Amino acid sequence: MAGAGIQADIESISSAGCHATTVITSLTTQNTNKVVDILPQDPEPFRNQIRLILEDMDIVACKIGMIGNINLLEVIVNELAEINFPIVLDPVISATTGMKFTDDDICKKLLTSLLPLSTLITPNSSEAKILAKKDDLSAAANILMGYGAESVLITDTHDDSNEVINSLYTKQDSSIEYHWERLPDTFHGSGCTLSSRIAALLALGNDLKKSVEKAQEYTWLSLKHGMKLGRGQAQPNRFYE
Repeated sequence: MAGAGIQADIESISSAGCHATTVITSLTTQNTNKVVDILPQDPEPFRNQIRLILEDMDIVACKIGMIGNINLLEVIVNELAEINFPIVLDPVISATTGMKFTDDDICKKLLTSLLPLSTLITPNSSEAKILAKKDDLSAAANILMGYGAESVLITDTHDDSNEVINSLYTKQDSSIEYHWERLPDTFHGSGCTLSSRIAALLALGNDLKKSVEKAQEYTWLSLKHGMKLGRGQAQPNRFYE
């Protein structure tokens, strides 16, 4: 994973004081410069691993990232449909370098089947526009909540401005904007870091708004203390403390 995906998830969750127990959807062939291949799991071993974990441990929150194909998405929906814990969905559609992780069929199934199970969905602005088929981000958030997601956090990390403005939308309250200084580099696994940290904070008993706010602060600081380990994007330093 070269620092994104499951590696980012584990580091972000562990540094919050939680234990990450993982089910791998897909292997990727990548580094900090590019992604060249995606190798999805076979559905049945994937299903069995979910069941083994759920029968063995008391899981208190779940983060879902890049899925890989529609068969794995269907397994996730079937296995989590009756489970009662917060689910944070990071709908990874493509890598910063351009490789597509999600096709149109997965997007449609994600909207109709996985969003109704999601406590929070965390698309960046490009992903929100693609999923909702709307350029206006407020309208996009409302469409995503209309499919069943309880709340939506849209990040603008891919836009050009001096500030990063992230927006939280919920069904109960007005939207909340969070303003962060835009850092000069680009980062490998920043979205994974944010969504996993939110899931960890929810697991620790924080409410949604506090989890979203504290996770953004942690992610921004991990980026500020980021490390240039490869020849491409910088790595968030998730253990900066």
